[in-house]
This record gives sequence, C-alpha cells and structure tokens, in this order.
Amino acid sequence: MTQAKPRFATFEEYLEFDDGTDNRYELIDGVLVELPPESEPNDSIANYLFLKLVEAGLPYRLVRPGKCELQVPVLQKGDAANCYPDFLILDEVHLSLTRKRFTIKLDMPPPIMVGEVLSPGKTNRERDLIRKRAQYARRGIPEYWLIDPENCSVTVLTLEGDRYAEVGSFGGDRTIISPQYPQLQLTPAQLFEN
Repeated sequence: MTQAKPRFATFEEYLEFDDGTDNRYELIDGVLVELPPESEPNDSIANYLFLKLVEAGLPYRLVRPGKCELQVPVLQKGDAANCYPDFLILDEVHLSLTRKRFTIKLDMPPPIMVGEVLSPGKTNRERDLIRKRAQYARRGIPEYWLIDPENCSVTVLTLEGDRYAEVGSFGGDRTIISPQYPQLQLTPAQLFEN
C-alpha cells in the first residue's frame, strides 16, 4: 500500500512533522523530498575543513559539518525552503536558539559562513552555484565557499549588499583567503589530498 506524501502549507507546519526516522528532507513546494546520505568524499572534505577551522582557533561547537538545517528564502518555484550545508559556522547566539531543534530559521541571525562541496552532475552543480548562491545571499550569510573536487579548487565569496562578490578562486598550494577567518592557513592541495 502506497502512502501519500504529506503536504505542508508553511515551514512551521513542516517543523512540527516527525516521521520517527533520522531521515533528512528538503521542503520543496510544500512537499518533502528525502535527501540521500552524503558521499564519503564530500563528508571527508567537510570533516577535514572542520579540523582545520578548529586548529585555527574557532570554537568546535560553532563549526558544523553537514548536520545543521538552514531555512532559506524561496526565490522561485522549485527552490527548497531548507538545506543542510556541507559545513557552516554558527554565531554564538545559535547555540541557545537551536537547543530544541538544530534548525536556523529565517527569524534568527544567519550563520557566519556556509560552504558547499559541489557534487557531480549538472543539476547538483547548478543548484549550488546558482540557486543556493542566490538564496544564501538573500539570507544575508557573509561568506560562502564553493568547494569543487572536480577542479580541486575553492571559490570564496563575500556578501556585498545583496549579492556575492568573488574574493578569489584558489587552487593548488595557494592559501585560501577567508575574510571572516584570516587566521585559517589552508590550501586546496591540503583539502583534496585527504
């Protein structure tokens, strides 16, 4: 017997939903779309970045690889109302605001930084390069990293007004420049060799 997928009129209705599993979902046009598990390479890159940011002096509780749900504005039909960035850096205020559910809602301050490890495939890449970029900018997230395993590069974007401007695209042994975290000493070669 096939069960009908639940529909949600609001994000708040979705937040009340519990199917009794640990499944992660995106809410797209009122319908839940189950997310597949993360790939090992993407997970490893996010975890290595976690280690390097903590080594650079960030409190470990603020650096979150892949587990925090982020509500984002829906800018056009087909946009997800939420996502799980491959990594993000919380503001200290999020520690108290997310005690009941690890979701940063639109009525909360944005995270300080988000990063996406680009997955293979045209649709996945376009989602991270175009759609999420626009959603994260509208959300007011100060810094966005695009980590590209296919090209072994990291593109760092910083929010200027309501759009992202490129700080730089870094490859090889060139140190990644983060406006938010200048103390970070990391190259793409280090990130992709692990």
